[in-house]
Amino acid sequence: MRIRKRHGAGWTLLAWAAAVFFFFPVLWMALTSLRTESDAATNPPTLLAAPTLDQYRLVLDRDITPFLINSATASILSTAAAIALALPAAYALAIRPVPKWRDVLFFFLSTKMLPAIAGLLPVYLVVKHLGMLDNVFTLVILYTAMNLPLAVWMLRSFLQEVPKEILEAAQVDGARLPTVLTRVIGPVIMPGIAATSLICFIFAWNEFLFAVNLTATRSATAPVFLVGFVTSEGLFLARLCAAATLVSLPVLIAGWMAQDKLVRGLTLGAIK
Repeated sequence: MRIRKRHGAGWTLLAWAAAVFFFFPVLWMALTSLRTESDAATNPPTLLAAPTLDQYRLVLDRDITPFLINSATASILSTAAAIALALPAAYALAIRPVPKWRDVLFFFLSTKMLPAIAGLLPVYLVVKHLGMLDNVFTLVILYTAMNLPLAVWMLRSFLQEVPKEILEAAQVDGARLPTVLTRVIGPVIMPGIAATSLICFIFAWNEFLFAVNLTATRSATAPVFLVGFVTSEGLFLARLCAAATLVSLPVLIAGWMAQDKLVRGLTLGAIK
């Protein structure tokens, strides 16, 4: 019994150590954002510098709101589209497997093997030919395509945990596929849908390569806004940390609000 308690305490300490290790850069970024540029540039770092909100005032003066709106629009719409497309596909692959379903799953996975930079030039030429440069809906389409394979794989693992008896009961009652997906399966795998949605939202919110190359003034996103603090005059470290903290807040708030469903969703398909 004591050995088990010791092992449990050891794993607890290890988990806390890992949490502190991964959270420390975020904490340091937030602390640096509360310093002046001179204090932030000291080496070794100044730990007891007087806090100030001047960096946040300078960031807000540069009108960050349009960039946040563009990021929110592209991320929310692409996440909703990815979930709407992935759920029927995952249903077909998990509950009613189509012929050669393994090949279909591998095809979805293979689309993530191509580096994004390798497809940038053809994507740019197509978007330019269609006259959709500097358009937020271009990012919505691209982000949906990028997140769709991940959403299909995750939702399929969640759908495999749905009890067969529920589906058989729905079939006996004469429920059609849309009804089964929205009223029968949906509530059961809602934690999985929430986890998948949050991950897709984070990937879309953080995407930089296509945003910086396909947008200019009207549709630039929050990650593109951060690049403006790296100039020929130097790196404004404290101001950059303040902007990065503001850009990170929507994702942190979304994760905090959905943390219970996120944990349940990520563990839904872990135990057979």
